[in-house]
Amino acid sequence: MQREKSWMLFEVLLPLLQVTAYVYIYRAIGAPPEFTGFVVLGGAMTAYWMNVLWSMASQLFWEKETGNLELYIIAPTSRMAILIGMAAGGIMATTIRALGVLAVGVLIFRVPMSPANVPALIGVFLLTLVALYGLGMLMASLFLLWGRQAWHLADLLQEPVFLLSGFYFPVRALGFLVALGASIIPITLGLDAMRQLLFPQMMEGFKFLPVEYALGVLSVLAVAFLALANRALQYFEALARREGRLTLRGQ
Repeated sequence: MQREKSWMLFEVLLPLLQVTAYVYIYRAIGAPPEFTGFVVLGGAMTAYWMNVLWSMASQLFWEKETGNLELYIIAPTSRMAILIGMAAGGIMATTIRALGVLAVGVLIFRVPMSPANVPALIGVFLLTLVALYGLGMLMASLFLLWGRQAWHLADLLQEPVFLLSGFYFPVRALGFLVALGASIIPITLGLDAMRQLLFPQMMEGFKFLPVEYALGVLSVLAVAFLALANRALQYFEALARREGRLTLRGQ
């Protein structure tokens, strides 16, 4: 981003094209203006899911393919610390893109937001990111173990998650059971809770779980994913030492 300033333009404007399409669909069918806010918020949050899939989850696999994984294996630090550093860098870079999409979308489409509880909104957002990037750390180890299938799995998890997690509409519209299953992806609950806090009146009829419940589930997911990621990394390290095959390119 610092090397090529034009990337900022593409990172903000290109995601807005899809957001714009959904906005005009809602306006064409006469949906309330709050639905425009649903779309703009979801469009901003897509940046984090894309970063988790193509940067966080796939990072160790790409390092293996380029022959750099050995450096991570022999580094005098925990592998978990390396992944946490990757996650922190990814969050900082992606937040710039997400804020750009959100700001431009709000200004262009004049989204009517009325935050009910700003501290709770910030808490939901941060907890969603912790749980989401915890999932990304777990996926990083699994993608590495699965080898070349990681690329296809990342493709498989991109568009379906946009649908099942309700990026452009309230997830409750899919039915309670589908929304419950999709809650394994932290951004599902995070988006629903943030919409409740930003559009409290409109979300009364569309909310999936109360904000308090969503915070509790997100806390559990964050702890679970981080613990599983640590366990998966230990398994990956033991396998690397035992068989020596994870550091060989092309396997």
